[in-house]
Amino acid sequence: MFDKPFKLEIITPSRVVFADDALGVSAPGVEGGFQVLRDHATLLSSLDPGRIKVLKADGSEILYATSGGVLEVFDNKVVVLAETAERADEINIDRARAAKERAERRLRTHDPEVDVDRAAMALRRALNRLRVAERL
Repeated sequence: MFDKPFKLEIITPSRVVFADDALGVSAPGVEGGFQVLRDHATLLSSLDPGRIKVLKADGSEILYATSGGVLEVFDNKVVVLAETAERADEINIDRARAAKERAERRLRTHDPEVDVDRAAMALRRALNRLRVAERL
C-alpha cells in the first residue's frame, strides 16, 4: 500500500513548502487526524493546528507544524493550503518558547483588554510548534 506515490503540494501564502511525490500524508483534520494514501477517495477537509507528517517517495519522513488550513484530495493529487507550515528542523525553539510564555502570561492576567481567544490560539500554535520540533 505504501509503494505507490501520489503528487503532494503544501502551500502557504508566502511559499510552496513541499511539491513532490509522496507515499503518504497524515494531517490534523478538525474532526480528527487522518492519513491519505494513493487512490484515496476525493476529499476536502479543514485542518486544525497540528502536525503534518509526509512519507516521501524515498521512504524518509518530514514533519511540519501547521496552524490550520485546508486539504484537498482529487485524482491522486493532494493539495494542502496552510496558513503556516514549518518543517520541524526549521522551527526556532527559543522563539516558540517565548511565544508560549507570552500567551500564558496574557491568559493569566485576566486583563479585560486581552483578547482571550487570540491568546489561547497563540498558546495552541506555540505548543504545537514545540511538540513538532521536539519529535526530531
